[in-house]
Amino acid sequence: MSARGQFSSKLGFVLAAAGSAVGLGNIWGFPTKVAENGGAAFVAMYLVMAFLLAYPVLMAELIIGRAKRANMIDALKQISGSKWGTFTGSIGAVTVILILAFYSIVAGWMISYLLDSLASVASIELAWLTADSIARNLIFMALFLSLTCIVVIGGVSNGIERWSVRLMPTLLILIACLIIYVSTLDGAIDGWKAFLIPNVSSVLDAGLMIDAMGQAFFSMSLGVGTMLVYGSYVQKHENLPKLGASVALVDIGVAVLAGMLIIPAMYVALANGVQIFNGDELISGPDLIFQVLPSLFSSMGYIGTIVSFGFFALMVIASLTSSISMLEVPVAYLVDSKGIKRTKATILLSVIVFFISSIIVLNFEQLFGLVITITTEYSQPLLGLVLCIFAGWVWKRDQILTELKNGNEDTESSLFWKIWPWYVKFVCPVVIALMFYRSVI
Repeated sequence: MSARGQFSSKLGFVLAAAGSAVGLGNIWGFPTKVAENGGAAFVAMYLVMAFLLAYPVLMAELIIGRAKRANMIDALKQISGSKWGTFTGSIGAVTVILILAFYSIVAGWMISYLLDSLASVASIELAWLTADSIARNLIFMALFLSLTCIVVIGGVSNGIERWSVRLMPTLLILIACLIIYVSTLDGAIDGWKAFLIPNVSSVLDAGLMIDAMGQAFFSMSLGVGTMLVYGSYVQKHENLPKLGASVALVDIGVAVLAGMLIIPAMYVALANGVQIFNGDELISGPDLIFQVLPSLFSSMGYIGTIVSFGFFALMVIASLTSSISMLEVPVAYLVDSKGIKRTKATILLSVIVFFISSIIVLNFEQLFGLVITITTEYSQPLLGLVLCIFAGWVWKRDQILTELKNGNEDTESSLFWKIWPWYVKFVCPVVIALMFYRSVI
């Protein structure tokens, strides 16, 4: 099993898995959803969904991964003993490739804005870096994919773990510094109020609940096999429920920290004359990151160029910690099942993702939003539902208990074992199915 590689330490796994979860889904996606759904009401529902739905599914992936020591396709095939496991795993692999395809485009934008900030610090004007053009999108998407490829080629401990241990603390330090600075500026207090004081009447709004569930699944990288593959690299003596809880808490914490940075920053922008409302709603999505915040940075003078550099450095780091886990999913399959060397498999899949991303760039208006909707709003929740079925109904309960006992002999008497098996068997599938049905209708 050592030939597959494994995480060398508990800290290495937690930071790598948290890095997978902590990406644009947290730093960009979470504050965007907060802005779209009226502030603190969404924060409250996101916390509920993260603990009640995302964490149980996260544990299902980690347990399956470590028990079977395999990629998603092979692991689910072993559990089911049928083609349905192979089919589900294959859908997960395709989904994660499509997510990485659009993700790389957005991450490329982050690199271009980072370089623009660096140029501004040196008082150099390079307008093409932030101009919306096919050439810019292709160049920086390719650059980002190349960075991802280099890290994954290094393997588990020498690539993914080594970089995660360096990048995650840097990310947290950058967020903390930016929060402190933004909070000292005029207008920040109004942003804090919008972020912390919920509109109670909207907490149970169906649309808000669906958005909160989707955000929880997307930000924790669930349903597509990233956590399953990372789980397959965890050492047998580790306590999985505690590891999973650590990952979930770091992910939720960073999402909340991102909101503490970006929502107050929007109101600081408002105090500086920047338009942050579209009608009665806060501006969200790409306009938030690439128009509102850059306008704020510009209004701050030279210090704004420094803050801008720190912010987009944060975005690039968050993007990279997630993309390496996404690429690892299909790479693990080619290495495990097809016997392809890791370097060759990584380069091959990076090229495939590049071509898919290029097609999206060349047909941006038609494909970009469509791919995001299909993967994050439909495929991920459905895959999460199927994983619950595999863990709750298909896989034998005594085998799950045996796997958990590897890290904790007293698992059978633990609170986790008293709740999780029936919860992932009955509650999670029903709630996910109902939410998915509501989102389609």
